[in-house]
Amino acid sequence: MATQDWQSLSRLTAGAPFDIERIRLAGQDVAIEGRFEVPPLARLSAEDQTFVAAFVRCHGSIKQMEKFFGVSYPTIKNRLNRIGALLPFAEVEPPGEAERPSTSELLSQLERGEITVNDVLSQLRKPEGDV
Repeated sequence: MATQDWQSLSRLTAGAPFDIERIRLAGQDVAIEGRFEVPPLARLSAEDQTFVAAFVRCHGSIKQMEKFFGVSYPTIKNRLNRIGALLPFAEVEPPGEAERPSTSELLSQLERGEITVNDVLSQLRKPEGDV
């Protein structure tokens, strides 16, 4: 049986939701059956998957993406926003709920000149849970 690439599957499903029910481990005579949910990135269209891969390869540089795809900054941003809305698993922690930095992190920031001694002292005096 010939192996098909992921983009062929993306074209066949044409954006319709699907589950994976059988997995065969490459190079082994082992198959696993069950109902496996497809990861969010795999649910993207083949074009969007290519766009995300290009964005990663460009190290997130919108300027490089503009050159690569030959489109404007707003076009790249709009597409990133659209794709980002399809990927709910990558939620950013809301401000105020971040963990309190450790003493070693604070000292590293102080050493790099990112914060002052007073900032470090202030952070160390805050009660646990107060950020």
